[in-house]
Amino acid sequence: MDLRECARLLRERDRYLIVTHTRPDGDTLGSAAALCRGLRRLGKTAHLYHNPEITDTYVPFVAAYLAPEGYQWDTAVSVDVGDARILARGFSGDVFLMLDHHATGEPFARHVLRQTYRSSCGELVLDLLEELGLGLDKEQADLLYMAVSTDTGCFRYANTTAETFHAAGRLAQAGADIAGLNKLLFRTKSRPRLKLEGLVYSGLRSYRDGALNVAVITLEMMAQSGAGEADCDDLASLAGQVQGNRVAVTVRELASAPPLSKISLRTDGGVDASAVCGSFGGGGHRMAAGCELALSGPEAAETIRQAVEAVWA
Repeated sequence: MDLRECARLLRERDRYLIVTHTRPDGDTLGSAAALCRGLRRLGKTAHLYHNPEITDTYVPFVAAYLAPEGYQWDTAVSVDVGDARILARGFSGDVFLMLDHHATGEPFARHVLRQTYRSSCGELVLDLLEELGLGLDKEQADLLYMAVSTDTGCFRYANTTAETFHAAGRLAQAGADIAGLNKLLFRTKSRPRLKLEGLVYSGLRSYRDGALNVAVITLEMMAQSGAGEADCDDLASLAGQVQGNRVAVTVRELASAPPLSKISLRTDGGVDASAVCGSFGGGGHRMAAGCELALSGPEAAETIRQAVEAVWA
């Protein structure tokens, strides 16, 4: 499906429920809320599924779009969800339309618009709103800037392209609060987050003369620092800041009984992150992917390290 076909479908349907992914980030939430606002501007009834894992950082951006209790929807649209297994916790039902930019994961909706060359789902939604004939208002510009900037690490990650900067420029022209959003999303950290970063750096493990770096965030470290879910945005960027890094592994313990750990793998392209994580049931992009393992943090870290070493020429 292309943008024109997708826009036609959206015009034809109504009573939308827009669904995000588990542990929602700025891209899934910003893109979903911007689309929701666009559909409302078309005269449609549209709400966001009340994802129970939305953190305090993002609540102010999406609160006005969350579905009221008892809302009866006809058309579910997933945004930035690469696989049905990571649809927001508690959601059930058939997804009519899937909007995504991930290179892996099985399509699960009746209709699919997947553009894997995009740095973020925010870029896709930006063009889709224009295809719908809607100019952006400031609120949509803010939401989509949040989406694009968070998925590119404020334009520092390797997925950033010329089109990404072009999209950011269009959002700035539409009134996005670039300075305010950058300060909130990238230059403001709680004291518990700063303590957690200190623990991560002090326990960082390096291999291959610093080319491979592994960070493990245990439940004990979370408790020691006093950090909560809202303090865990972009932890995956820390290990990659080591000089000479080419592959960064970040492991975060999610549960202890039974054990469960979330893995984020980022590379310079020499190792295919999506292939490594795909072998454990995850996915993503060549240079950024993730998965979950039913192991403790240290055990998961060693498992992923060995998997990376096995394919690293």
